Amino acid sequence: MTKSAWAKRTLALPRLAKRFVALGVDVSLCVLTVWLAFYLRLGEWVPMLGHEQWQPMNAALLSLAVALPIFITQGFYRAIFRYSGWPALMTVTKAMLMYGVVFFTAITAFGLAGVPRTLGLIQPMLLLLAVGLSRALVRYWLGGTYQNRLRLAALPKVLVYGAGDAGRQLVRAMTNSQEMRVAGFLDDDERLHGHVLNGQPIYAPHELGRLVNLGVTHVLLALPTISRARRNEILNTFAPFKVAVRTLPSLNDLAQGKVSVSDLRELDIDDLLGREPVQPNGLLLNLNTVGKRVVVTGAGGSIGSELCRQIVRTSPKQLLLVDMSEFALYQIHQELLAVANGVELVPLLASVCDKVRMHEIMGTWKPNTVYHAAAYKHVPMVEHNPAEGVRNNVWGTWVCAEAAARYGVRNFVLISTDKAVRPTNIMGATKRLAEMVLQAHAQLYVKTCFSMVRFGNVLGSSGSVVPLFREQIKNGGPITLTHAEITRYFMTIPEAAQLVIQAGAMGTGGDVFVLDMGAPVRIIDLARRMVELSGLTVRDIQNPTGDIELAVTGLRPGEKLFEELLIGDNPESTAHPRIMKAHEQFWQWAELKVALDELSQSMRTNDVPRIRLLLEQLVNEYKANGDVVDWVHIEQARQA
Repeated sequence: MTKSAWAKRTLALPRLAKRFVALGVDVSLCVLTVWLAFYLRLGEWVPMLGHEQWQPMNAALLSLAVALPIFITQGFYRAIFRYSGWPALMTVTKAMLMYGVVFFTAITAFGLAGVPRTLGLIQPMLLLLAVGLSRALVRYWLGGTYQNRLRLAALPKVLVYGAGDAGRQLVRAMTNSQEMRVAGFLDDDERLHGHVLNGQPIYAPHELGRLVNLGVTHVLLALPTISRARRNEILNTFAPFKVAVRTLPSLNDLAQGKVSVSDLRELDIDDLLGREPVQPNGLLLNLNTVGKRVVVTGAGGSIGSELCRQIVRTSPKQLLLVDMSEFALYQIHQELLAVANGVELVPLLASVCDKVRMHEIMGTWKPNTVYHAAAYKHVPMVEHNPAEGVRNNVWGTWVCAEAAARYGVRNFVLISTDKAVRPTNIMGATKRLAEMVLQAHAQLYVKTCFSMVRFGNVLGSSGSVVPLFREQIKNGGPITLTHAEITRYFMTIPEAAQLVIQAGAMGTGGDVFVLDMGAPVRIIDLARRMVELSGLTVRDIQNPTGDIELAVTGLRPGEKLFEELLIGDNPESTAHPRIMKAHEQFWQWAELKVALDELSQSMRTNDVPRIRLLLEQLVNEYKANGDVVDWVHIEQARQA
């Protein structure tokens, strides 16, 4: 039976049984300390019974006769030893002083046959030591210290990469962590290798393999100031080893306080993009927002909410939050209230398709700038509900654009997508059509500067593969991929929102801005990297005993293998290194409105084949793939 099992069994005994055990221990200690005292006095072990000269049993009986009444009256067996502290120690000391005086008087002053007089001095000191140690042992074994050591031994062993300020603060914060146990530092500085810092050894990074074999399962990156390129180099060195990686946020995120365990987060794909975000241009960032009335539609969504966070930092006069989801609107409003710093926030429940409501909002506040982020953007969902996708993405943009033009909005910026380029799905076609509505309006209403910003996937947005993959890894897999060769552009939400604001400030009317998303990422490579950085392995033909399987499910309706950002091949550079301007063909408003009216008629009757045909005629690059998968259309066909 293990020590831990013995401890649990002892704690489970009835209270009376525990008292008898304690009494038995004290009886044994009285006898043993008498025997030991004889040895210390005589220099040899004397039998307790049957010696012709010395009589240890007489002294033992006297010890018991004196000790037990004192121990009982002093409450030795009423205390709960495992919770005993300073008061209990004082009680033991007091009782032992009483015992020592009585035992010393009986042995040394009066004498006892067969017992050396010096025993009256030696045995009480031994008994004090033995009783005190027995209580301390019980406190250690049953009172939590031993159990805590067992618990700590079972925690995952982690290494902190970086012995700088952040690393040292993190180790201090993890002293009492209930989740992991620090096994040392890793650091690139050769001068530190082999030394000890805050009680933890410092290892060279090349020793990681040996340390993994000794039980290390996690590496915590405490390097908030390094570049993404250097971070990637470090992560590549972890690839051969089965370790999970977690990281601290950037230095800016940590600037407000000390490092804590709660700052640790899962390593996201934004740590692996391989390029540094360009610092925002303050002039462009503030031009259309500082001291202005600003509207954000879709304010509760992924991009809309981040736009609100970025805008509120520029101190607009008012920030109007427009969203049709009550819960999403409540969440972003409550979040912004904590950081508004005097900015007036106005949460407005509204659908961008509601012409009366949107004109009411624009007419009441007459904003300077509108960021139109409200849209349905999940490709399969829009493919299955095409009429609603057209209504929200195209008519919503049209309604907001006309309201903005009517009430003198100076700048109107549409948040578009790379899926609008040569679209193969209805979502992409509707976003390209929304762009065309704004391009036509830019010719029609010259007092309002209409522009649009087109970019790819943003990390952490609703529908993003990163949180989906992480959840699948947590559940043991499989990770589901629609195709082994599918690639996507990625950008962080804060970077995308900043670039949107800056691009909008450069607009002159009808501009289509394209954000530099860097190199596209193969989704299967992303999945593999996420598995490896979780401390697991991919299960495939080469490694049939791996942890997580990658399952290819097939492309979904309307899904493309590769996304593009430009329709043409003539992008124009701008004042910002990450923002380009595209030149796209569009219809004049008079022609476009006639086609839109025909599309509206098909929408009202949910004539999905006709909707797809009209979208193909309006958006030259759109080619519908596959059968109609609208749920209502399918069910009506089945019933017919």
